[in-house]
Amino acid sequence: MTSLGTATWPELPERPLLVVPLGAVEQHGPHLPLTTDTAVATAVADGAVDRLPGALLAPALAYGASGEHEGFPGTVSLGTEALTGLLVEYGRSACRWAGRVLIVNGHGGNLDALRTAVPRVRAEGRDVAWFPCGFPDGDAHAGRTETSLMLHVEPDQVRRDRAVTGETTPIRALLPRLRAEGVRAVSPTGVLGDPSGAGAEEGARLLDGLVGRLTAAVGTWHVDDAGRLR
Repeated sequence: MTSLGTATWPELPERPLLVVPLGAVEQHGPHLPLTTDTAVATAVADGAVDRLPGALLAPALAYGASGEHEGFPGTVSLGTEALTGLLVEYGRSACRWAGRVLIVNGHGGNLDALRTAVPRVRAEGRDVAWFPCGFPDGDAHAGRTETSLMLHVEPDQVRRDRAVTGETTPIRALLPRLRAEGVRAVSPTGVLGDPSGAGAEEGARLLDGLVGRLTAAVGTWHVDDAGRLR
C-alpha cells in the first residue's frame, strides 16, 4: 500500500513516511494548466514513494499562496497566513500516526509559509520537513522547464500551439517589481521564460533527476533551521 487516499486504516504501515505534494492553482501562461505546480509536485512525490519502501503518497494540497498571480483569472490564492496555519495543523494531525511528514513543494510562493510552519511543528517535537521542486538552471515560470515537465507528466493538458515567449530577464532582477506589482505588470502573458524547445524527453530527465535528489535526501534526513530537507 503506497497511497493514503486509497487505503483503509488497517492497511497502513506503522509510523510511515508520509509524502505530501503541495502545489497551487494559478495561471501558467496561455499554454499550461492552472494546476501545473500541483501536477509537478505530485509526480515528484509519487516517483519518490516508488523508491522508498514503506512510504505513503498523500492526496495533494492543491492550493497555495499565489498572490503575485492574482492579476490573472483562474488564480486562487489562500495567502501566506492561511497556508501557514493549514500546514501547522496538517503536521500536527498527521504526526499522530505518521513517523515523518515530508512536504514536496511545487510553488515558490509557498516558501514563506513553509519556512514558518515547518520549524514551528518541528519545535513541538514532530518530524516534519519540506523539499523544493527546484531546478538550478531552469527558467522561472511557464517557460521551457515547466513546459517540458508537463509534456512528460500531463501531455494532454499542454496547449503547445498557444505557447509564447514571455519575460526572460533573470528572476532575481525582476523580484522587487514582482513583489510590488505582481506578475502581470512584468509579463502580460504570465510567462517568465521561453517555452521554445521544450520536450517530453527533457521533462522525463528533469523529473528523474529531481526524484533521485529527493530520495537521496530522505536517506540522510538532514533538516536545516528553515525546515528544508537538504
